[in-house]
Amino acid sequence: MYQASSRQHGPLFDDIRLTAAEIQTRKVTISDLRQCLKAGYSDFSARPISIPFQIAFYFLIALTIVLFAADQNLRYLAFPMVAGFNLIAPIIAIGFFEMSRQREQGMPMRWGSAFSFIHTSAFAPILALSIVMMLLYVGWLYMAEMIYFGLFSENPPATVAALIDELFSTRRGGALVVYGNFVGFLFACAAMAISVVAFPLALDKPVTSGTAIQVSVRAFADNLGVMCVWGLIVVALLALGAAFFLIGLAVALPVLGHATWHLYRKLVA
Repeated sequence: MYQASSRQHGPLFDDIRLTAAEIQTRKVTISDLRQCLKAGYSDFSARPISIPFQIAFYFLIALTIVLFAADQNLRYLAFPMVAGFNLIAPIIAIGFFEMSRQREQGMPMRWGSAFSFIHTSAFAPILALSIVMMLLYVGWLYMAEMIYFGLFSENPPATVAALIDELFSTRRGGALVVYGNFVGFLFACAAMAISVVAFPLALDKPVTSGTAIQVSVRAFADNLGVMCVWGLIVVALLALGAAFFLIGLAVALPVLGHATWHLYRKLVA
């Protein structure tokens, strides 16, 4: 059992905030990742939160995205919108972080208290981190649009079927796949470096958003190889979950959310 969290549930933390230098990070291994996934699934199994509700919720999100893209002649952004979901997934996973924290302290896992941080001073840094992640998401969509128009501005595909055909049968379609995935990879690395520790740290300890980001980037850099493997696991599970209108995210996202909390416990002393 991990050591109990130091987060207070009162309206405010103490005035003293930890600095990045006061927070030690540790090395982790591939074996630690397996343990985190196992612990994350255990947390999920202990409280498989309202699966029908989540299925309906994610289906509506996916449907809204696709319909918006089609109606606004933005069909070329439908895939980047869904693919960039991992950039904002940490915002949605905050509730799962808190529920894992509750379970490790022997408390009942309740959705009602999963967002109790809103009434503490942890809310400000978490809100700031959420804004940063949303800006990354918007930046990714902007770059995806620039790449698309840079390649297809003269004669854009008229339909989704034509666009898909271009991707697999033309040079500019292949370039879109290569450039898009490369830029997406850079955004994904930035998102992971910023968020892998920052969100659970801001939830758990009295820190500013800047301190949380510094510690997260340090932990990411110190464990670069293992974090790359973790990133591949996250992308693979989220992609698998998103394969059918995001319905599978009803399982993938909670498991990854809980597992990320346990990874944070291993990364931060």
